[in-house]
This record gives sequence, C-alpha cells and structure tokens, in this order.
Amino acid sequence: MPDETWLFSLAGVAGTLPPTSEPLRFSVATRRGSMMLGLYAPRGPDVQTPHDQDELYVVAAGTGAINKSGERRAIAVGDVIFVEAGASHRFEDLSDDFAAWVVFWGPKGGDV
Repeated sequence: MPDETWLFSLAGVAGTLPPTSEPLRFSVATRRGSMMLGLYAPRGPDVQTPHDQDELYVVAAGTGAINKSGERRAIAVGDVIFVEAGASHRFEDLSDDFAAWVVFWGPKGGDV
C-alpha cells in the first residue's frame, strides 16, 4: 500500500500477506518517520525474535495466547499488547484465522 494511504482495511492488507505456507506472514501497510504499521498473521509456530523498537499489537482476528518474557496470557479480538524493545515474545496456540495489527515506533532500544 502506498505511504500516502491513511485508512487501512484488514481485508486489504491481508491480501498482501505472503502465502499461508510461509511461517512468518507480515505485510507493511505504511511507514512514517520511525513508525511502521503492519499486519502479522503467523501460521504454525511463531518464529519472530525480539525487536529493536517498542511495539503495539492489536488483535484483529482469531484467538490464542501471547508469551511475553515468560508470562503467558490468553488473547482475543480487540486485545492490545504492548511489547517494549528487546523483550522476548511469541504468539502461541493461535486459531487458523489469527491476525494482529502491529505498530512499531521510536528509537532503537525503545522510547523511555
């Protein structure tokens, strides 16, 4: 999607995701300065590693759990998850339709 777009639909961005055979399914919707908005829809084990920036996930579809720094919590549509830069985190036990908006922002190391 072009950077000048300011309204994003789940269906529109989901249409740009890699095939379901790919485990790391992420698509960038837009960027501005240090901010990046994307859609994350992993299939199978979540293989992501800690990130350099702070991030917010907003669960847009499905259910599952998030394991952040060893603490596991159930998640569902509408939940918002904050992950500070460098924190280990992984989605687990995801439904087949799971998708989450993710927003990265700020400097490397987090915005303190």
